[in-house]
Amino acid sequence: MNKTDLLIGFIIGILASLLGMFLYITLVVHSDFMAGIQSMKNEGHLGKIVTLGSIMDLIAFGILLKMNKEIMARGVVLAVIMLTIVTLFL
Repeated sequence: MNKTDLLIGFIIGILASLLGMFLYITLVVHSDFMAGIQSMKNEGHLGKIVTLGSIMDLIAFGILLKMNKEIMARGVVLAVIMLTIVTLFL
């Protein structure tokens, strides 16, 4: 049960980060999501977009802790660590 909760938390973390990236690109940059990703990659700002998208992980982490889902919250932290490592190589 703990491994499934950890995996669910990891997936929640990745999806929350993608949602944050989507919201930033569509609302702030006023661009299509895929076109915005390509333009940010060409400009060298893709790592910053991933970092801004991770703000949604903080909200997901807080909600999971409020609901007493500590293992799922660990999965969200694991997703943030993985995104940090990926961002280093972008």
